[in-house]
Amino acid sequence: MRSVALSPEARTQALRDMAAGELDVLVVGGGVVGAGSALDAATRGLRVGLVEARDFASGTSSRSSKLIHGGLRYLEMLDFRLVAEALQERGLLIQKIAPHLIRPVPFVYPLKHHVWERAYAGAGVALYDTLGLLSGQSRGVPHHRHLTRRGARRIVPSLRKDALTGALQYYDAQVDDARHTMFVARTAAAYGAHVATRARVVGLLKESGRVIGAEVHDLESGTTIKVRAKQVINATGVWTDETQGLAGERGRFHVRASKGIHLVVPRDRIRSDSGLILRTEKSVLFVIPWGRHWIIGTTDTDWDLDKAHPAASKADIDYLLEHVNAVLEQPLTPEDVEGVYAGLRPLLAGESESTSKLSREHAVAIPVPGLVVVAGGKYTTYRVMAKDAVDAAVHGLDAKVPESVTKDVPLLGAEGWEALKNSVGVLAAQSGLHPARIDGLIHRYGSLVTEVLDLVAQDKLLGEPLEGAPDHLRAEIVYAASHEGARHLDDVLTRRTRTSIETFDRGLGAAQEAADLMAPVLGWTDEQKAKEVEHYRGRVAAERESQTMPDDATADSARMGAPDVVPVA
Repeated sequence: MRSVALSPEARTQALRDMAAGELDVLVVGGGVVGAGSALDAATRGLRVGLVEARDFASGTSSRSSKLIHGGLRYLEMLDFRLVAEALQERGLLIQKIAPHLIRPVPFVYPLKHHVWERAYAGAGVALYDTLGLLSGQSRGVPHHRHLTRRGARRIVPSLRKDALTGALQYYDAQVDDARHTMFVARTAAAYGAHVATRARVVGLLKESGRVIGAEVHDLESGTTIKVRAKQVINATGVWTDETQGLAGERGRFHVRASKGIHLVVPRDRIRSDSGLILRTEKSVLFVIPWGRHWIIGTTDTDWDLDKAHPAASKADIDYLLEHVNAVLEQPLTPEDVEGVYAGLRPLLAGESESTSKLSREHAVAIPVPGLVVVAGGKYTTYRVMAKDAVDAAVHGLDAKVPESVTKDVPLLGAEGWEALKNSVGVLAAQSGLHPARIDGLIHRYGSLVTEVLDLVAQDKLLGEPLEGAPDHLRAEIVYAASHEGARHLDDVLTRRTRTSIETFDRGLGAAQEAADLMAPVLGWTDEQKAKEVEHYRGRVAAERESQTMPDDATADSARMGAPDVVPVA
C-alpha cells in the first residue's frame, strides 16, 4: 500500500472532494473508532469521508492507559465474551495490523495473601492466557508465571517487602494511542477516504425524515460546505448525544462520561523491569513502562463538565500517589510528576435494563434512517466496533457491498518494518544518526521512517534533536505538519509527540522551535506563529493551575481559562 501524506493541500482537496459529489459513507469523529470506520468502509470499496472537529484522537483516543489488553479484571465480572474478543484483537494488532506500533509489556501482580489468593488469581490469569489461545489468533505475548516474594522483588526492587507475599507475572501490550489513531486515519486516506480535521459538523442534512449528509464548517477557513452522503456514521464518543441531537431525534441509548487521569513520572523514580497492576478498593491501578517514563493510572469518576478539556484536580493526583506509594519503598512526591493527563471514557447509559448493562461493551443503533450511531467499547476493540458500524450503514446502501477485510489490512508502516528493524546499523550509517535514535524512530514510524530520514538527508539540521525535547528530531516536527495532518502546535507537542507529558516543563522549552519548524509547512505568518506559542503556554498554565484545585468544579473552571487556539463552538 502506497503511503499518502496528510498535508495541508491534501486536507483542502479532501474538503473540496467531499462537497463535490455524494459519498457512500460520511464518518463524523476522528477518534480511533471513527478512523477505524473510515478505513473499514474504504477497504470495502465505498466512497468515504471522515471529518473531525479538532485533531485526530484529540478526545478519548489520546488519553487512555495506552494498553492493548483483554481486560483481565472483566473476568471477575464473568464477561468472557468481551475478554475473548479483546484478546483476539490484541493478537491481530501485535502480529498483523500494527506490529510497528504495538508491543508486549510485562506486568507483576503482587499477592497479599498466601494460599487462596494465589489459587484464585492464578486461575484467573491462566484463564486469561487460555482465552487468548482459544481466540483463533496467535497470542503474540509470553505466558504468565508464578513468582515468590523474592523473585518478584528481583524484577521490581522498588516493591516494599511487606507489600506482598508473592506475585504473578503476565503480559499484555501497549500502544501510543494518538499515533496509532493517526495511522489508522492515514491508512484510510491511502485507500481513498477523504480525510479532514478541524472540520466540524454543525448540522445534519435531512430529506423526508432521512439523514442525507451533513453541514460541515471548516474551522481553518471559516467556510461551510454541504456534504451529501447515503449514510452518516456518528462516532463522536462522549459527544455522541450532542451529535445525535442534530438529527432532532431521540437516541436509542445515551453516553455518559467517566473521567480517568494518569500521571507520568521518570523511569528512575521506580526501580523495576516490569509494569505493576495493583488492586484498589474501587478497581485496579496500573504502573506502566513508557520509554524513559512510567504512566500511573487510572481513576474512574463521573464527569459532567467540559468534555473537550477534562481537568485533573489535586484530589485525583493525590489519590493515585497515595495508592501507588502504598507498595513502594521510596514514595513518589508531587515533585516527581512530569506530566498529567485526563481523559473521558464514553460509557453506555441505557434507558432500560437491557441497555444499561452494556457499559464497557459497545452498541450500534440507527435512530433515524441514514444515521448510524456507534458508542461505548474499549480502545482494543475499535476494529470490531468500526466493522459493526459499517455493517449497519451497508444495510442502507442500494448495492452489494463486500464484507469487512480490516482483520487482514496492515496499517501504513507495518509492511517491511521488521526488515528495517534488522537494518538499524545500515540506516544509522547512511543518515549519520545514532543506532539508538534510528531504533526509536522505527518504533514510531515503522517502514515510513525512510520518509523522515529523507527530510534529514535534504537538510542535515533536521537531524538535530528538538530543543527542549531531545527525544525527538527536528525532522519529526516538520513531518508531523507535512505528512501526519498536524495543523497546530498543540497537535504536535501533545499527540504526534508526547512532549507535553514527558518533560517537566510540559513542552514549553520546545514550543518556539517547534512552531518555527511548522510555520513554513503550514504557511503561518509571524503573527500566527506567535499566537500558537502563546496559546500553548496559556494551555500549560491553565492545566497546571487546575491540578492545584481541590475538586472537579474548581479544576474545570481553571482549565477553561485557556480557550482553543481555533474556537470549535
